[in-house]
Amino acid sequence: MRRQLAAASLAIAGLVLTACATGAPMPEQSSSRPPFQTTTPGAIGPTGTPADVPADRWTAIEDDLAARGVTGTPELVSAEQVTFSDGSLGCAEPGQSYTQAMVDGMRVIVSVEGTTYDYRLGEGVLKLCTR
Repeated sequence: MRRQLAAASLAIAGLVLTACATGAPMPEQSSSRPPFQTTTPGAIGPTGTPADVPADRWTAIEDDLAARGVTGTPELVSAEQVTFSDGSLGCAEPGQSYTQAMVDGMRVIVSVEGTTYDYRLGEGVLKLCTR
C-alpha cells in the first residue's frame, strides 16, 4: 500500500512539474503604469514644513551635543515639522524594532564648526541620525 501511495505521489508531482514546464511564453500584459524605479531621480528635498525649534528642544540638542563632547555653538541649518511613518523617526538602525504608528515630530539640522548633525525629534524622543 505504501509503495502504491508513493508511486501515485511521484506520478502526480511529475504531472504538475511537466505542466508547469511547457515552455509556453507568458502573454504580454499592457499597462498604463510607468515602470517601477528603484532610485529617486535628483536630490531629495525637505519633506515637512519649515518650523521654529521650541526652546526646550533646542536645549535638549545642545545638551546632547555637549554629552558627545562637541564643543562650540550649534547653528540652526534647517528645521521642519515632519510626520514620521514609524517610531524610527526616519532613521532606522539595523536589528532594532520600532512602533508601526505615525509619529508627529521634527527634523532639525544643526552645524557646529563645519560638522552637520541631523536630529530627529518625536514624542519625547531626541535621536541623532548618523547614517
